[in-house]
Amino acid sequence: MTTQPTPHGTYRPILVRGGSLYGDETCDLLIDGGVISAIGTDLEAAGLPEDTEVIDATGCILLPGLVDLHTHLREPGGEESETVETGTRAAARGGFTAVHAMANTTPVADTAGVVEQVARTGDAAGWCTVRPIGAVTVGLAGERLAELDAMANSRAKVRVFSDDGKCVHDPVLMRRALEYVKAFDGVIAQHAQDPRLTENAQMHEGVVSAELGLTGWPAVAEESVIARDVLLAHHVGSRLHVCHLSTAGSVDIVRWAKQRGIAVTAEVTPHHLLLTDEEVRGFDARYKVNPPLRTQEDVEAVRQGLADGTIDIVATDHAPHLRDAKDREWDQAAMGMTGLETALPIVQHTMVDTGALTWRDVARVLSETPAMIARDEDHGRPLAVGSPAHLLVWDPRPRRVVDTAEHASRSTNSPFVGLELPGLNRLTVHDGRITVRDGALQER
Repeated sequence: MTTQPTPHGTYRPILVRGGSLYGDETCDLLIDGGVISAIGTDLEAAGLPEDTEVIDATGCILLPGLVDLHTHLREPGGEESETVETGTRAAARGGFTAVHAMANTTPVADTAGVVEQVARTGDAAGWCTVRPIGAVTVGLAGERLAELDAMANSRAKVRVFSDDGKCVHDPVLMRRALEYVKAFDGVIAQHAQDPRLTENAQMHEGVVSAELGLTGWPAVAEESVIARDVLLAHHVGSRLHVCHLSTAGSVDIVRWAKQRGIAVTAEVTPHHLLLTDEEVRGFDARYKVNPPLRTQEDVEAVRQGLADGTIDIVATDHAPHLRDAKDREWDQAAMGMTGLETALPIVQHTMVDTGALTWRDVARVLSETPAMIARDEDHGRPLAVGSPAHLLVWDPRPRRVVDTAEHASRSTNSPFVGLELPGLNRLTVHDGRITVRDGALQER
């Protein structure tokens, strides 16, 4: 049964009964008026608001709604691959209550007008909160700064800026961007890729690329940019965020920077936690992504970096593409993978079920810290009385085979099709409204 709005414009109260709070103690959690109104044991005995819906969460994990700091929604301009509507439906199915939409749209999100349009479209869709990310440079061209202040002061209140897909390679421009965002506590999220070292690159540079005869994307092309930028951030005294870190050397550089108190944060994608460059041997373009899939040694390093806190968050880099953009020769195929609907199962598989992370750690890397980096005060809040009702009820016990026919994304370029992964989303609650129940979207 779909939860319906009450005559007062809010959704009917919800009692989530018998869930495990952060995977620890078992409790009941009451949602009323768009906030968490009570947490305790046997709340039914104390009396519930009229018309409360009771949901049995026995055996499930109660987590704050997930927050993705790296989502490509494609709208405006790329609606044939994804829209804000379809992308946020996919996000809700994945347990996300907030996503941050990257700026490489058409037109580019480099003005207050475009970021406000994206935010309004997200509000209208209603499946999760959409926070636009502003471009660092005009048109992502890397030549002059975009309207950073105007976007920060717009109704979208942008705090994260990135030319993702393109590296801000000019060190003078990068320094200016870092200096500029200090005024409003913003952050520059860098796509670390030296363009000269990766010209015509098709995959990770290593044994497999040599055997396949494909131009390699060397690890140093990522690591050199990160090294430069953490030094710039330290010099300026500003915040730097490293997008989709993928190599063992990058983990070492970020660890070095943090040990010296440099204000750097970093993310890893689910696919870099699981897949390696060995997947490329079949020339299946679902495995073509930027940065490329790396070696098993790199996978182990980024897992360790996430476990020990060197890497702060998991971000999906959800990158939907038309089938035609992927169903072509490897060198002509588009780079990118969908990821919103498989992120938490992969994190459970690679990090929780292996003992590397607890469920409380999952809340940190997939909700609390992404919201903190983006300065999003409404999301990533602790599950506590008075917090906004952004909630995920996750059942870690079922195992399901990934089938994009069940996905809400408009695109099907997932590298995980046919893979059995753990977990099922029993409930996503966004702003007091149930958006997903037992994996199925709940229409208003």
